[in-house]
Amino acid sequence: MQKFYTESSRLDDVNKKLVPKEETIKFLLDYSMALSVIDYNKLKFEALLN
Repeated sequence: MQKFYTESSRLDDVNKKLVPKEETIKFLLDYSMALSVIDYNKLKFEALLN
């Protein structure tokens, strides 16, 4: 138990592991720019504009 409490906080470790790669951010931004949502009579249509 002593070893568990002397290690760095878990939150610090989690934050270091959750840093996204640059490629992931670029993919998500490109996808969001290409996505078009059309509302028509209470219906929603999603179109990917590639």
